[in-house]
This record gives sequence, structure tokens and C-alpha cells, in this order.
Amino acid sequence: MKLGIVGLPNVGKSTLFNAITNAGAESANYPFCTIDPNVGMVTVPDTRLDKLAEIYQPKKKTPAVIEFVDIAGLVKGASKGEGLGNKFLANIRETDAIVHVVRCFDNDNIIHVEGSCDPARDIAIIDLELVMADLEMVERRIDKDTKAGKGDKKFLHSAEVFKGLRDWLNEGKSARSYPCDEEAREILHTADLLTLKPVIFAANMDEEGFKHHDGNPYYQAVVQAAQTEEAQVIPICANVEADIAAMDPEDRALFLADLGVEQSGLDRLIQASYTLLGLISYLTCGED
Repeated sequence: MKLGIVGLPNVGKSTLFNAITNAGAESANYPFCTIDPNVGMVTVPDTRLDKLAEIYQPKKKTPAVIEFVDIAGLVKGASKGEGLGNKFLANIRETDAIVHVVRCFDNDNIIHVEGSCDPARDIAIIDLELVMADLEMVERRIDKDTKAGKGDKKFLHSAEVFKGLRDWLNEGKSARSYPCDEEAREILHTADLLTLKPVIFAANMDEEGFKHHDGNPYYQAVVQAAQTEEAQVIPICANVEADIAAMDPEDRALFLADLGVEQSGLDRLIQASYTLLGLISYLTCGED
């Protein structure tokens, strides 16, 4: 499973990526610090696997892994190439799902490319760029299927499906939310559409905001935006995750208990990813 971490510049993507993968990606207070995507592999925590290893004493233990890709910050006009946008959008196409990091904290020392913290606006900016990129792809697909339909009528039906999606996208709505039957949905999945990918919103707060996130208006704005996409929201503090990553297991458990949470943001993110993509772990065991 490959998850792409996206968002505007300076929202905490690389800080979060570093914390959950310990990969050491560059993280700095200026736009486009990340240009080439950073990739990190993370093992999936599974207590069942640990228990089976105790019982069977295998020669090796191989956990499931998730690949995280830290994709550079998108900006307005990314679909038209602004901020190296086309390159970054191509990186997103290679992922199974999107982790959209949204800034939910105020800090005058960390530049916000839009000048202020506004999660709903920031989400809308990224969503619109992905929709615009999909519109270009859909237009090309309609043209291709229309030409192919002269020799095979099934392509004419495909073209009609994509025309319906084009009208939907022109309203600024995602392909995920496009109402259609299963047959049409299968046709849409033959195109590599960005807004068809499932999304998890990671609401990145400062430590105080994270402790009281239920009453955090920035967090609630993300929750409200996610409802229209039927997406999951993970409250997270990238700086706290960085602290957790450096701790040994015992200190980590005490630290999480002090925060009032049972799991790290990484564990919650992995669980949400599995649910989002409908995945389970199939375990095999034995001496070999």
C-alpha cells in the first residue's frame, strides 16, 4: 500500500513524514523545501504477529509494510504547472490513497502561503487543483473514446460516462462524490483520476490544540469538510509524533497516556488506511 502525503507548503507534511518513518526528510520553514518526493517504508504494528512469533519461533518474522510518499506542497495553479505542480500531481497518481495534511494551528514564525490559517479554504485549494487536473485527463479520455467508438460502439458508452463526470467536475466536485452505478464506476476506474482516490485528512495541530481537539474550531472545520467527501479525519500533532518516534516503548506508553490517547498518530493513520482501502492482514506461521 502506498500513501501520498499532500497539502499546501508549510502545513507540517515533512515533519509528519519524518516522525512516522524516521527517514530524515528535509523540513524547513520555506515553500518547496521538498521537491523530489521522499519515500519511507513503515511496518504495520500487529500484536497478533508478535504473539504468533512467540508461539512458533520462526527463523524470521516479516510484518506488512506501508509506503509513505512525502509529496511537495501544492499551491494555487498547480494543475497549470505553478510551483512545479504537474510533477507533483504525477507523484500523487502513483499512490493508492491520499493523506491530506491540513494546517490547524497559528504560528507567526511559520509562513503560511495564504497568509492565515483557514482549514476550509486550504482544503478547497488542494481539492480544486486536483479537480482541474482530472478535468484535463477526462477531456482527453472523451476525445480518445469518441474516436475509438467509430470502430467499437462500447467506447461511445464510455465517452458518455466521462462526459457526465466532466459536467460534475466542472462544478468543482470530486470524482469520488460522482453519483453513478457500478458499471459506470468501473469505467471511471480505468482512468487514473486524482479525485477518485480515497482520502484521509490529517488535521495537524499544535500540542495544546491537539489535547483539546474536540473544541478546536480549526479541527471542526476539517471534520465538516470531510463529511462532504465521506473521508476520515485523524487529529494529529506532527511535533508530538516527532517526540514519540524518539522514545523507547515504555516511555512512549506513558507519554501517550499523559496526552489522553491510546495510540500514536502513526498507528491511527495505519488503521484508518486499512479501513479506507478495505484491507486486512493475512497471517501465515510456521518454523520457516
